[in-house]
Amino acid sequence: MRHPLAFGFALLQGAILASTAAFAHDIHAKPDAKVPPAFDITSATASTDGRLATFAMEVSGEAGSLKPQKVGKLAGSKVDAYVWPTKLDPSAVGFAKGSGILALAITAHPDFDDTPLFDENGDGDPGNDGANWHSHWVVLGSDKACAGGLKVNDISPGQDVLPATAPGLPLALDSPGMSPILKGKTVRITVPVKGAENVNFDAVAAHLQVHEKGEKPLLCVTGTYKVASGNLTLPGVIMKETKK
Repeated sequence: MRHPLAFGFALLQGAILASTAAFAHDIHAKPDAKVPPAFDITSATASTDGRLATFAMEVSGEAGSLKPQKVGKLAGSKVDAYVWPTKLDPSAVGFAKGSGILALAITAHPDFDDTPLFDENGDGDPGNDGANWHSHWVVLGSDKACAGGLKVNDISPGQDVLPATAPGLPLALDSPGMSPILKGKTVRITVPVKGAENVNFDAVAAHLQVHEKGEKPLLCVTGTYKVASGNLTLPGVIMKETKK
């Protein structure tokens, strides 16, 4: 049976080929008692002033209150993520044009640090911050080898086109250093990106895993806690911010 996330990804790819036409600006979902409250998305919004874009989602519980358990090594380690898949082309933030699905993610993973340029916990060591919630741009692709049908695309550093703040991992992953805000029921992040107005998006709470032998696909989406739209159809629209 085809995994529902993979099916949703196919729908997403089809949507990218079509013109932007959504019927709702925000996304709303009913609470689900089967989903951990920290990942039970109830709404999602996005807006832009033309230079910066702000993405937010609400959950039914306390945002960021759950994190993966530490396994003690990179291989096989777990990642939890709040993710906004978009119809922005990956080239908008410095990846190769048309290379996959560009998504903004807020992640936590206690076994490794993939933001070597930044010291999120302020202890003077920029290499021990992976367990704190932090931001990434990622490029997603389909892969049947992944339990969730999706992966963060594997790349070759020094050969593939990457943003200047990419951490040097063999993944289509950027670490822009923008600090997320997780407070109460809200997850929020503001990032610099141009051309975001009227672009479609969705909101997903997902879990990922590093390959247990360090092989490709290196970082798989293993499943989702919840997809705000229900089927990854990207019904939200990044709206132009109005001056107050």
